[in-house]
Amino acid sequence: MSYLDCAPRNTDGSRRTIDIVDQTLRDGPQSWWGMRLRKDMGLPMATDLDRTGFHTIDLVGSSIFEVLVRHCKEDPWDQLISLSKAMPRTTVRAGTRSNGIVTFGLTADSVMDLWVQRLCAHGIGSFWIYDGLFNMDKIGRLVKTVQAEGAQAIPCILYADTPYHTDEYYAARTRELVATGADGIELEDAAGLLTPERTRSLVAAIKSAAGDLPVEIHFHSNNAMAPVNYLEGVLAGADRVHTASRPLAAGVSLPSTENTVANLRYAGFDVDLDDSYFAAVEEHLLRVADYEELPVGQPAEYSLFQYRHQLPGGMAGTFKAQLRDRGMEDRFEEVLDEMSVVREELGYPVMATPFSQLVGTQAVLNVVTGSRYSVVPDEVMIYANGFYGKPVAPLDPNVLDKIMSSPKAKSFENWEPPQPSLADLRAKFGGSISDDELILRLLVPESDIDVMRATPRRQRDFSPTSRQTRYIQDLVETAVGAYLHIEAGDFSLTLEGDH
Repeated sequence: MSYLDCAPRNTDGSRRTIDIVDQTLRDGPQSWWGMRLRKDMGLPMATDLDRTGFHTIDLVGSSIFEVLVRHCKEDPWDQLISLSKAMPRTTVRAGTRSNGIVTFGLTADSVMDLWVQRLCAHGIGSFWIYDGLFNMDKIGRLVKTVQAEGAQAIPCILYADTPYHTDEYYAARTRELVATGADGIELEDAAGLLTPERTRSLVAAIKSAAGDLPVEIHFHSNNAMAPVNYLEGVLAGADRVHTASRPLAAGVSLPSTENTVANLRYAGFDVDLDDSYFAAVEEHLLRVADYEELPVGQPAEYSLFQYRHQLPGGMAGTFKAQLRDRGMEDRFEEVLDEMSVVREELGYPVMATPFSQLVGTQAVLNVVTGSRYSVVPDEVMIYANGFYGKPVAPLDPNVLDKIMSSPKAKSFENWEPPQPSLADLRAKFGGSISDDELILRLLVPESDIDVMRATPRRQRDFSPTSRQTRYIQDLVETAVGAYLHIEAGDFSLTLEGDH
């Protein structure tokens, strides 16, 4: 089948318009750069992104807050405020789990509400809300919280390739999400598992169940099929697609904006973007990658291995690196096999936060101890007790017995997730801290915050420069002390004092 000019026309003969949600500042860096996009890296391209005409620009999530503090030594609130102010034309989006922002556990409702309120206060106008077990009470509660702040709430359906995650299952969940009063529905394939055939049937089922609500599709390119799946998805009725600028696209990330827009237009759709801004964003990102020695997006090849572990984005590589740090890299295949078994035994949770971490941790413990489920993390006990929501399939009864056999596991049977008030939480930190500071301290250990604030903020100039000028910039930025002398041929530079 050729996709050239295949799009059906509107009843008046005009082309159907497909909107684009930009992921250049959020999922692109998350996929390729481990979320390490500093303010000085993002701000220079914010105006160009804002003027391009995207429907929405995705910007932040709680994990990015942690990474910015711990690894970039940067205040995430300052970055959020600066970037959102630099993009006044476009709705800016944040992502959140329905029931957690702090680590992989459960977060009190009071904190979830404050998180939404403070993000909205700093410019966020849209949220994608995800929950791999479709805990509708929590999703519905957060939808109302988001809308009360004047923002749009877009619940997200996370795709999984299992015997239980059928089109009928997802259509039923879509109807439940619509009933929460949501403003749209997003379908995300974070592991790049969808085939064109399944995309066609699944998007059609979700679109039918969504009624008049817009449907967004967010597919990663781990298995090289996302560009074709996007065409199948919009032909099946999807209204919006998610993309990233080319240097942060493809492979473990999403399809590129440049290629997706061209494909959609060749297929007979309209895309109302100003292409003239694409090049400036791409060139800036290439300079950032060059200066910071970061990777740029590379296409992936189709691999059946992806269906074996179903890990999202770059998590397989991250997981392998973690095993290497523990001297266990040679057991990577063994751990992946164990992950597949653990996932089935735990009722086929979607391999996304927090369940991918729960399954991965349990698999490592099973392999390292040599005695399966002899050591069980608290989060797995909480999951087995149903506090994350109802699994799509029953847990293996023998495994459930093993998990619940310990006194610690039994203590969770009558446990209720803590619901402290904001006043209670503030009291732990002295009682007078601001809302933003409270969120930050709940997300990140105080010691990391102290180090972040004691570290001078990095402000790198990513403007085009000669190689020689860039070399001097690197020396100035990294030199220690109050004296620097550079000499090369007939060129000489001496700097004294603070620089």
